[in-house]
Amino acid sequence: LWYHKPAINEELLQSLPNLKVVASAGVGIDHLDLKLLSSYGVKVSNTPFVVSTDTADMGMALLLASSRRLVEGHEMAVSPDTEYFPVDWLGVEVSGATLGILGMGKIGYKVAERAKAFEMKILYHNRNQRKKEEENAVGAVYCKKIDDLLQQSDFVLLAVNLTPQTHKLIGKRELELMKPTAILINISRGLIVDQDALVEALQNKVIKAAALDVTYPEPLPRDHPLLKLKNVIITPHIGSATKKTRWVMMEEMAESIEAGLAGLPIPREVL
Repeated sequence: LWYHKPAINEELLQSLPNLKVVASAGVGIDHLDLKLLSSYGVKVSNTPFVVSTDTADMGMALLLASSRRLVEGHEMAVSPDTEYFPVDWLGVEVSGATLGILGMGKIGYKVAERAKAFEMKILYHNRNQRKKEEENAVGAVYCKKIDDLLQQSDFVLLAVNLTPQTHKLIGKRELELMKPTAILINISRGLIVDQDALVEALQNKVIKAAALDVTYPEPLPRDHPLLKLKNVIITPHIGSATKKTRWVMMEEMAESIEAGLAGLPIPREVL
């Protein structure tokens, strides 16, 4: 299963009575009805570990690109209308800034490791607090309440799974809690953010900017207001898109399928 195609619905399951395994690329399983699949005796696997490093790299890339306005800078540098570079064209500093990470799982923790090298102050919110030694290793401080993290952070990075509890986790209220100088970075799922509220916040300078590797839908309609804003960077859901990682993902999916067909325990089975 790649890019949610084909749709695994009851009609498909009824047409495939011998189906044993659905192997899904990546971490997220929000596109799969696990109860429905289980009722047909179908097992599910994903590739949760291999994507973490590249996705964390993408998170830092978006943070740096948005803070230093790299896309705007490139457009200025190559524009046929540019005659000089304005001296008051400025970005914001990363070193010493506060990064708030929502979701300190495998990907979120790897982002924290990278942010530490940039001398950032790190706050995080997670369902469960990390062990003290893990916090100390990256200098991360736990925020029990999301509101505290939002109010203090210069950058807010989303690395949570999409669940009913995290659907539109960031809405109008949450955006208004953020600093007007803050930048929102999303490397998880588009539906974590209320996009209408985000458009409004960006247009009205409630927050400074956003950098999104995910949206809903994907791709956005070509007339979507997010595509017209200068203070937004959007990339085409490429967090895990490196040659090596995609190759390993395919190997792991094939391994799960082979195990399922042979009646063996399925590596990385989603229970």
